[in-house]
Amino acid sequence: MKILVTGAKGFVGRNLVAQLCNIKEGKAKCYGNVTVSEVFEYDIDSTSEDLDIYCRKADFVFNLAGVNRPQNPEEFMQGNFGFASTLLDTLKKHGNKCPIMLSSSIQATLQGRFEDSEYGRSKKAGEDLFFGYAKETGTKVLVYRFPNLFGKWCRPNYNSVVATFCNNYANDLPIQVNDPSVELELLYIDDLVDEMIAALKGEEHHCEFDDVETVIVENGRYCAVPTTYKVTLWEIVTLLDEFKKQPETLIVPSIPNGSFAKALYSTYLSYLPREKASFPLKMNMDGRGSFTELIRTIDKGQVSINISKPGITKGQHWHNTKWEFFIVVAGNGLIQQRKIGTNEVLNFEVSGDKIEVVHMLPGYTHNIINLSDTDNLVTVMWANELFDPNKPDTYFEVV
Repeated sequence: MKILVTGAKGFVGRNLVAQLCNIKEGKAKCYGNVTVSEVFEYDIDSTSEDLDIYCRKADFVFNLAGVNRPQNPEEFMQGNFGFASTLLDTLKKHGNKCPIMLSSSIQATLQGRFEDSEYGRSKKAGEDLFFGYAKETGTKVLVYRFPNLFGKWCRPNYNSVVATFCNNYANDLPIQVNDPSVELELLYIDDLVDEMIAALKGEEHHCEFDDVETVIVENGRYCAVPTTYKVTLWEIVTLLDEFKKQPETLIVPSIPNGSFAKALYSTYLSYLPREKASFPLKMNMDGRGSFTELIRTIDKGQVSINISKPGITKGQHWHNTKWEFFIVVAGNGLIQQRKIGTNEVLNFEVSGDKIEVVHMLPGYTHNIINLSDTDNLVTVMWANELFDPNKPDTYFEVV
């Protein structure tokens, strides 16, 4: 398929074009049988000749072009309705009845707080134009009314509070929250792009609107992304506070699949400046080597890296309840474990040449010995719980 994307350099356009190019180049195989042979990128610096060529060749059109923050309100109609007219006239000129998607806004409902929205009126005019075009030509038209969008590459201090907050937290700039209880409906860019690629395959989701609420229905007039998040400003700020502290606490927040927190964390990271893209860790060093905590979690334990110098033995302790994984990634060593109160010793020879996991069993005193005379032994260690100095559950005893 040859795909035309208008507004290709905008927030949504950049993300969509990137994924379409991944499909074209065979890098994204998760979308099944969809194929992309060309991606036509049209934006404000393109020419009318470009648009003419693209409209003649396109097999599918994503119309993402529009105006969000004009200097004069009348520019809403010119930018959102005017270009849509030009686009449809050009397709009509070439007799191209390929499917076309329109990026509209929830503000086009003109309900509730959007009742007097000039932006909403311009989007509604664009919708009516597209529906009229569909009726006149028989073309398949998909009209999406988007709520607030967020994700990587979204412009801060423009029309996304999430982008602004993420950018400001990442760059140590202040934020302003007038009413923390305000609830937003948010749509994550990856979910949106997945839906648009589904639309290429004729698998779009349809909806109707109850006031400003999206109601997914099989034969709805409009289209929608079925996954959105309703969160308050306070919830956003609370999560961003947690994310920002991660380099100090090493605690990775709870970010389950499908959660708003996961999408927000990825978005926040995309705004980090270069100097924050890496951060130092505290290495606890002595004559035997070093021990460094890498990652801590609230309920999934912690990961550390242990370096033992040649000939060194570390450990020689046991736990009642705590258990650990030892994973040697470089060097050659011996892990020994002895059940408390017995003389039975379990021996495990370990090497970075054959990476494996060895359980440190509760009730077994254990050690790890660097067998090399020249090379360090490097071990990744995972413990099922965070170290608590007030209840370490660690008792010295030689294996």
